[in-house]
Amino acid sequence: MKVLPEERRKAMYAIYAYCREIDDIADDPLPYSEKKTALADWRAEIDALYAGAPSKPTARALLGPVNEYELRKEDFVALIDGMDMDAQDDLRAPSMEELKLYCARVAGAVGLLSVRVFGETHPARDNVALSLGLALQLTNILRDVREDADRGRLYLPRELLEKHGIESDEPDTVLTHPNIGSLCDELADMAEQSFSEAVSAMNKCSKKAMRPAIVMMHVYHAILDKLRARGWQRLAEPVKVSKFKKLWIVLRYGVF
Repeated sequence: MKVLPEERRKAMYAIYAYCREIDDIADDPLPYSEKKTALADWRAEIDALYAGAPSKPTARALLGPVNEYELRKEDFVALIDGMDMDAQDDLRAPSMEELKLYCARVAGAVGLLSVRVFGETHPARDNVALSLGLALQLTNILRDVREDADRGRLYLPRELLEKHGIESDEPDTVLTHPNIGSLCDELADMAEQSFSEAVSAMNKCSKKAMRPAIVMMHVYHAILDKLRARGWQRLAEPVKVSKFKKLWIVLRYGVF
């Protein structure tokens, strides 16, 4: 975020603080009914934010950015909708349509807010946000598939399970199936296609305004490359991009 001017950077920090609060609700080991109540409280708080009278400190910090950058209410609400999907106890093998909707809500919505703060005005900015959001979230799913399984969750889409002959949606059974590699390869191909679509949209936008998105894209693409290089039979083995690699990406795409 340091590639942004100070005021835009502060706006992004306010958005990220909001995202963290909503994400923490979904991750909290509480019954779904309690999570739903907490998310409903935030829906009311977003209503209050757009009425000019937020009460929560995190929402008050958003008041300036909402007015300055014309941030849309529906994008804040979409994140809540996505976390509501995530908060449910039985999230296993969603349909491809459900998975894409989930990605649009939890990642695409953040992107739609972000591109406005970045200062991009070209209509293609929304395509950047949604395509890059899908690519990043699919990469997250592939990176965290073992960790999610340990929590009883499986984000791999039902259609791909069926296509690759995996009849169960029980996470441990799926991850030890001999065809898990071909399934993950296909999902990685989907992420790659979304990265390409994001690049096509970025090419219509201001390179200067898109610098933060470009940096994020290259960091996550490096993660996807490392996942492919590691393979899909050692899912518990963590994959990270080194600090040097991240620095190189920032220097190449965020500064020069």
